[in-house]
This record gives sequence, structure tokens and C-alpha cells, in this order.
Amino acid sequence: MTTHTPTLADFDLFPDALGRWVCRVADGEPQVGVQVVRSFPLSAPTEAISIVGPDGHEMVFVARLDTLDAPRQAALVQAMSEREFSPVVLRIREVSTFSTPSTWQVDTDRGPTELVLKVEEDIRRLPGQRRLLITSAHGVVFDIPDRNQLDRVSRRYLERFL
Repeated sequence: MTTHTPTLADFDLFPDALGRWVCRVADGEPQVGVQVVRSFPLSAPTEAISIVGPDGHEMVFVARLDTLDAPRQAALVQAMSEREFSPVVLRIREVSTFSTPSTWQVDTDRGPTELVLKVEEDIRRLPGQRRLLITSAHGVVFDIPDRNQLDRVSRRYLERFL
């Protein structure tokens, strides 16, 4: 299968009845079980996006999401959101101890939860940003888009680990 940069009319992306993503390139056969993958999910989330076939080969490369029409943009965004589970921390309610490992009680955009911080290095600061990524002991990556937007108590908890 040949990789190509799409035009607005030469590929379709849609879920089938079982919720699997299907991609049809030009007049080719639909490929069931494709995945949409960002090349640079943190530094350039709307650029360099690939639709990868069930065989692991790239079917379509999208240089910039904003070059596509609204329905294709929406389909790509939906497929990526299903693949990338990254709850956003809205508030840190409690931290069990200020050494690691520690258990954190947090409120996220998906509801309250608990995460275990194994080592301080599991809190990553992104260069030039106020954004933090916290990887829990279970491998879930929690996102804090702007640590300065958290409430004062949450910021104090974070400062103990940064």
C-alpha cells in the first residue's frame, strides 16, 4: 500500500457498526481496524498525523489537520481521542506523603480518581510550558495543561515534588 498526502476528496475515515475505524483511500477497498496516530502529540498535536492500516503500514499522511474539511477533521480528532486516554487533572485533593511512592487523590475531567506516583521523575515538565505530565504507577498519563491555573492547595502539593 502506498502512503500519500491526501486531498479533500481522496480518503474517508469512519467507524463501522462494531466501533472499529475504517479508512477508504481514493477508490480502494475499505481497510477495517485502522489507527490514527500523531507523530508529535505534545509539541505539534495538529501536524504530522498518520492513518495506519491493520498491517501496521501508513496509509495516509496528513501534514496539517487544518487542511482537511470539517467532517474529516472531526473523524480524525475522534479517532485520536479514543486512542489517547489522558485525563486532565483539575484539582489535587490530597497526597498521602511528600516522599515517593505516594498516593494522590485527584479530580480529573473524567471524575475523581487516585494515582500512585512511584518516583518524582514521573512528573515531566514540558520545556517552555507550564504543562506537566504525571505518569502513574499503572502507566496512565495525567495531564496538567497549566499548573498556574490550579487552585492554591493543588499548586502547593505540586511544589513539594517539583
